[in-house]
Amino acid sequence: MGFFVQLTDAIADRQSLLVTGLDPNPEMLQNWAARRGLAGRSFLSQARHWIKAVIEATAPHVCAYKPSLGFYQALGPVGLELLLEVRDLVPPDLPLIVDAKHGDLNSSSALAHYLFKELGADAVTLSPLAGQDIAAPFLLYPGKAVVMTCHSSNQAARVIQHHPDEGDPLYVRIVRETQLWATPDQLLLEVGTSDPEVLARVRAEAPERFLILRSLWGEEEKLEAMLQAGLSAAADGLLLPLPQNLLVEDDMASRAEALKHAITHRREQWLAKVEQRDANACVLWLPGSERTADPLESLIVDLFDIGCLLFGEYVQASGAVFNYYVDLRQIISDPNLFHRVLHAYADQLEGLDFDRIAGIPYGSLPTATGLSLQLHKPLIYPRKEVKAHGARRLIEGDFDEGDRVVVVDDILITGGSVLEGIAKLESSGLVVQDVVVFIDHGGDHDRRARERLAAAGYRCHAVLDIARITRVLHGAGRLSDAQAATLVAVGGPDPA
Repeated sequence: MGFFVQLTDAIADRQSLLVTGLDPNPEMLQNWAARRGLAGRSFLSQARHWIKAVIEATAPHVCAYKPSLGFYQALGPVGLELLLEVRDLVPPDLPLIVDAKHGDLNSSSALAHYLFKELGADAVTLSPLAGQDIAAPFLLYPGKAVVMTCHSSNQAARVIQHHPDEGDPLYVRIVRETQLWATPDQLLLEVGTSDPEVLARVRAEAPERFLILRSLWGEEEKLEAMLQAGLSAAADGLLLPLPQNLLVEDDMASRAEALKHAITHRREQWLAKVEQRDANACVLWLPGSERTADPLESLIVDLFDIGCLLFGEYVQASGAVFNYYVDLRQIISDPNLFHRVLHAYADQLEGLDFDRIAGIPYGSLPTATGLSLQLHKPLIYPRKEVKAHGARRLIEGDFDEGDRVVVVDDILITGGSVLEGIAKLESSGLVVQDVVVFIDHGGDHDRRARERLAAAGYRCHAVLDIARITRVLHGAGRLSDAQAATLVAVGGPDPA
């Protein structure tokens, strides 16, 4: 199970957005140890008793644990042994996030191996100033995650983090840049602040990311403001730390539970207000300008903005000449966008019965590979041409006769390449029932393509069609009336 799934499962199971820090601070533990008759023991013994007590008290009420590596390193070799004990004490269904703030490139590979392989941590916090290279060694480990620190709460850091001005401060640029390094499943953001405006600005720049709030709130109304600023549209996506002073109280279990319920209550109220607002919304209707919300609207607009839709005279692989060209090859260089495309594909694959995923060479092979990794389904593909040397395989990848295969392609125009690939798969004893494409053209070409597939006994599923793309882009102001009319003329009448 990967970090992101483990985290979201823990949130759902515990009904909590709380994270427990496990930082054996000598100043903090002094009074706690004295009240329990541990004052005469070594600090290591005191820390061990405190960690065990905190985990036992808070495990039912939090979704993750987050020890700071520096406290354990300061204890020397026994401190790292203590950190291994932490790993054993934390319930296996709760993720362990090691707060390292690591930023040194030379030692990154060694630290990644230690944290993920030897310690068994699930995520690590990193400093972003070394650029994407700092995250790369940690992202090589499947199922693990990195947490990029984008803002610190200490006042002295403000002169750097808010440079050059509040119009485009450094911390906002860090938020934008780090999102390009990995998908939302792999990369979270840590925000140290008690200022709701800072948190709200990070949320606005990163609407799909999980944010970990590092700084503590003081008064109850501040908690309310921080929740409003940091929660995602689904009233989640924000992890909040248990206050450190709570972790040395005798009633930490009941206080953690009370805080969890208070946050849950506020989330429920927030969702109820959103639902009520949407129910009472008054939509102005104008003839010819009707527009409904599309769940893939932001994805469609972003695809257009990176140049996936071009206008001009373009000859397709089938020989047909269109007034536009769809080029999906751009998405593989944008990890965040590629991840969202994979999710859109995955929604179409949900409910289909298959053992393996087959990509049609060469355009859909990156997508098929991504889906294979995301859905944990083996990948195969029919070769476009059989080599005259080597194994001379028609199908690359491991499979058994009778395996059910879903075929993935990027764009459906005539269906020729799909049917050619299916023929190779079936000649090798594989069974094909479903074809999933990202875009169909929606006009005469596509209707003929769908008819060809249906006549051959295959079901075709498409994430998007040209009519839907046109409707969204025209409504978003990305297409002129003339451009929209061109697409509709080729893609057929708007189904809306």
